[in-house]
This record gives sequence, structure tokens and C-alpha cells, in this order.
Amino acid sequence: MEVVASAPGKVLVAGGYLVLERPNPGLVLSTTARFYAIVRPIHDELSPDSWAWAWADVKVTSPQLSREAAYKLSIKNSTLQLTSARESTNPFVEQAIQFSIAAAKVSITDKEKKDALDKLLLRGLNITILGSNDFYSYRKQIEARGLPLTPEVLLSLPPFCSITFNSEVANGTGEICKPEVAKTGLGSSAAMTASVVAALLHYLGAVNLSCSGQSSSVTATGRDFDFVHAIAQSAHCIAQGKIGSGFDVSAAVYGSHRYTRFSPEILSSAQVIGGSCLPDVVADIVTRRWDHEKTQFSLPPLMCLLLGEPGTGGSSTPSMVGSVKQWQKSDPQKAADTWSKLGMANSVLENQLRSLSKLSEDHWDAYESVVRSCSRLTFTKWTEVATNQQQELIVKSLLAARDAFLEIRLHMREMGVAAGVPIEPESQTQLLDATMNMEGVLLAGVPGAGGFDAVFSVTLGEASGAVANAWSSVGVLPLLVREDSRGVSLEAGDPRTEEVSTAVSSIQIS
Repeated sequence: MEVVASAPGKVLVAGGYLVLERPNPGLVLSTTARFYAIVRPIHDELSPDSWAWAWADVKVTSPQLSREAAYKLSIKNSTLQLTSARESTNPFVEQAIQFSIAAAKVSITDKEKKDALDKLLLRGLNITILGSNDFYSYRKQIEARGLPLTPEVLLSLPPFCSITFNSEVANGTGEICKPEVAKTGLGSSAAMTASVVAALLHYLGAVNLSCSGQSSSVTATGRDFDFVHAIAQSAHCIAQGKIGSGFDVSAAVYGSHRYTRFSPEILSSAQVIGGSCLPDVVADIVTRRWDHEKTQFSLPPLMCLLLGEPGTGGSSTPSMVGSVKQWQKSDPQKAADTWSKLGMANSVLENQLRSLSKLSEDHWDAYESVVRSCSRLTFTKWTEVATNQQQELIVKSLLAARDAFLEIRLHMREMGVAAGVPIEPESQTQLLDATMNMEGVLLAGVPGAGGFDAVFSVTLGEASGAVANAWSSVGVLPLLVREDSRGVSLEAGDPRTEEVSTAVSSIQIS
């Protein structure tokens, strides 16, 4: 018996900072970058005296990091005790396991099913975790080998490649900081947490999720996804030590959508009660009314999400958020005015993108013609391609979306200057302005909280190739990741096997 579940990484294209507070929404796109959790039993059979055991074995393996940890699981309390570990352990994985097992116990009330659950647990849990290469930065290795910063070089890396760490560096106080995994900012901890929670809840019979490629309504109900979301959100918040907006976990579970955060009070019990009462905590969490809002949203057809890694130094999202909050307190009137303008511009962008999706449904031929024509022109010439009223409406929406995004960037820069943080640093501004002036580019910005870590672009038709080439030429590494609106999914098998069979078949075909 084996269960494989996956969950995507995210890109927040609009709503940075505002999404931290209700009722401000954020537009979040899920991506082709996915985390996979593989769950199987450790022991093939139960020994005759196994029912007397109070503890079960749990083994967690992360092959890309060469990490392995062994635990004992308390059958009564659903808590883990570490027994051995190669390298450090991951709190997100540990909390995901504990919360998922407690949630399964709380949700299953039938006596037979409870016995079946305990039997599964007593056979042990062997959990393997894999992350797509897109989550991690390979820029330094590429530069060290003297290779060009191109998508083709990234494509040549083996799937689920070994991950290197940033070298030890001294922080501002002169202390040596612990080396960290170099990442691309796609929400790896959220995707990893969601994949582990989904795999365990399905394996233990608490939910029934759909297989990859199927509509989520085929075998999984909205309630199942909501249950996965509540447990993943709880585990993630406890692991990171704070209650964030949760848009990254929401995208990992539901896929691309418009998101409004949950009230932080929902997780108040999880913060207060100790680990020994975990079943009580989870019982409280799952019975509460989660008030997050999610509305279907994804990019209109023939539009492509492209991400780039500038490699100009990392940004600390928590410290940037802290600085913005401090500015809000010190200058509440100016902050409220900026947030109001940002909120309106975000709303205009969303409405125009929704309008384009509707226009593509109602007038596909006109829509396809306009988008493909505009993909070969700079925005100043887009109006020239419209030859009838339908096409004029499409061009008008494209230009209105572009203008709204320029306004979003302006107010984000103003907020960054006022708060003393580089939300859109000057180096990024020059790159993004140049990108937005290229043929077929609709949007170009910094995702989420901004900073130096990443840039993104939304292009029309086949224009992404030219943008990728332009970025490469100025030292920005274009990533392979694209939008994929799927949320958490069951997979047919171990993705490493899938990758191998795909490679073999492509060799045979060629």
C-alpha cells in the first residue's frame, strides 16, 4: 500500500502586504513546481503482540538533502519523539505528521475504522519527501561551472536534484549564521506541509482525494479539501511560530485563486495548548468555522507566467513585513491612503483579467487573434490590431490591466520608501520597466512581499521565450516554472519512477 500526494508552489501576483489583513484579497497562482509526499508502511505485517504497543515507528527521508530521521509515535497522543537523525530535522514535517494523525483520529468515529486506523499506524509510517528542482536555486552551481544562465541549463539537471546549502555567513552581530538551503521563493514549506498532510490524511482514510489530472469533484469533495487546508494551515503556523496570512498554504491546497485570509483567532487554541493535548487542539480546530474566502481565479488563456532569479542577494520577508507594520503605526493616515490606492488598483487588475477570461469564452476567435497579434508588438501598438468592436474591447482590457499593474508597482515602491525596505529595489525597477516595454509583455513585477529574490512576468502568446533570452543576457536566470491551477492531488506513483519512464520513452521515440 502506497499513497503519493503532491502540492504546488505559489506566486502572489497582487495583494502583497494587504493580504495580511482581512478583508483584503490577494491573487495567488499555483505553479508547476510541486512537492511530493510518499507514504507507505514500514512493516509488512503486524506482530501478534503489536496491540500491546503504545508506540509506532515513523521514518522520514529527504533524499535531496541526504536527511533521514526516525521517530516513535505515541498512539494515544499522536506526538513524535525523535530517536535518531542524520542532520537536523524539519519542524514543518514533524507538525504535519502530528496534526494529520491527530486529525484522522478525531474525524474517524466508527469503531471498525478506528481499529483499522490503529492497525495502519502500528505498521509504521515510512514517509519520503521530494521537491521539484524549481523550488531551489542552482544559480551558484551554474555560475561556478561557467555555464550560461538559461532555462536549457536548468532543464539538463536531473529531476529531484541534490540540494546545496548557502555557505555560512556572518550576520550583523558578527555571529556565524547556520547555512540555509538556497530557494527561489515559491513557498516550499507550505507546499511540503500540504503534500505531507494530504498524503497522510488520504492514507489513513480521513479524506478521499482525486488523482492528478481528474477534476477535484470526481472523487474528492470540497469538504475533503477544506479539511486538508485546516490541518495544513494549523501545522504550518505552529511550525513557523506565527500565524501568517496563509495564502501560500491555501494555494498549495486549492490551486490558483483569489484569497482572503482566515481570522487569526481560529488558531488561538493551537498556540496556547501544549503538545500533550494535541487531539484536543485538533478537535477544536476542525470544529471551528474557517472564514477564509477563496474564489476561482487563474490567468486568462494564451497567457504565460514566467519567473526569474536575479541573484542580487536575498530578502527577509518577515523583517520587511515588520518594517511595513511599523510604518503603518508611525504614519497611519499615509499608510491607510496608500493601502486604499493599492486595494483599488488590485481590484482593477483582477476585474480586467476576469474580463479577458470572459471575453475568451464568448469570442474565442477574436480573443486568440488579438492576443497572438499583440504578442509580437510592444504595448504602444496594441490598439492597431483591433479591427472590430470585440477586438477593441479585448485590447482595451489588456491595456487597462497593464495600467492597473503599473499603478500597483508605483504604490508598492512608495510604501517601500516610506517603510525603509526595498519592496521594488532600483535594480528591479530598471529590469521590470525594460521587460514591460518588450513585445507581448502584459505585466512584470516582484511577487509577494517584493525584494531582491525574484521577478515575474505575464506574457502573451509565445512572447515568453524572448523575455527569457533578454533576462539571461542581463544575468537573470529564467526559471522553468509556469502556472498550473491544480491544487493538492493524488499521484499515480512515485514521481521518480514517472520521470525515469518519461525519459526512457522520450529516448525510444527519438
